[in-house]
Amino acid sequence: MKCKIINHSRLKGIFTVLVYLGTGLFLFSQAEKQLVIGQQPVYKVSRASEPIIVDGKMDEVSWKNAEVQSFNYFYRGDKPFEKQFSKFRMIWDDENLYLFYECEDTSLTAREKNFDARPYLDDCAEFFCIPVPDSLYMHFGFEINITKAAYDYIVLWRYYNNRTIFIRSYNPVYQVEVTYDGTINNDKDKDKMWRMEFAIPFTVFSDFHFISRPKAGVRWAFQAVRQDRNYVDDRFRSTSTLFPIYDIRKDVHQPSRFGLLEFTDN
Repeated sequence: MKCKIINHSRLKGIFTVLVYLGTGLFLFSQAEKQLVIGQQPVYKVSRASEPIIVDGKMDEVSWKNAEVQSFNYFYRGDKPFEKQFSKFRMIWDDENLYLFYECEDTSLTAREKNFDARPYLDDCAEFFCIPVPDSLYMHFGFEINITKAAYDYIVLWRYYNNRTIFIRSYNPVYQVEVTYDGTINNDKDKDKMWRMEFAIPFTVFSDFHFISRPKAGVRWAFQAVRQDRNYVDDRFRSTSTLFPIYDIRKDVHQPSRFGLLEFTDN
């Protein structure tokens, strides 16, 4: 799957404004509990040793060297649900950041089909990232359900009256492929799992690319999320994250709770 690309001359002006907004939002939100920069959990991103084929299969040797982390923080427990196990991996090369989600799932569910709509109400992988170690209270977001309905955006967190703004005109080009074991949208059987693989070009981060160009030792802020919808006709879904968040009622886009990824040559 490939998504549309935005005109980068337009995006340059947006990013200039975002930097100033991020600084202002940081001062505005001093009362919000913060992680201390440099003390966040760090995910070590190993370098790929061969070309990566985005096929949702993780056949390359490089994936065996990737650090494996689990989604251990569960939210939206207002009714009984299964805490289904998920694994997350990242690797990189000169062109792309690669992500791999591997998720147990007894009920594969995805009803959203439209672009920039609501895949987060389905079985869905989400990735939030900003190419600096402190998030500036904005970040890039990528959300894909298991039928590859995509929603990508730039976030201004708690921008006005504590409301978060999503800039949907950000439509970058990246690759996603999904494999699964089971049947989608059939509550009568018991499914096993789904896998999702991303290749996100570093160029999609546009003007932020020069701030911290990927190389060994560079750190970016990020969060990885899994949405787990349990039944076709029920909007309820559980949420699990790689790093803990304070209050799910504020949503999962809490940059003060992002961890770090660190590029390595290993």
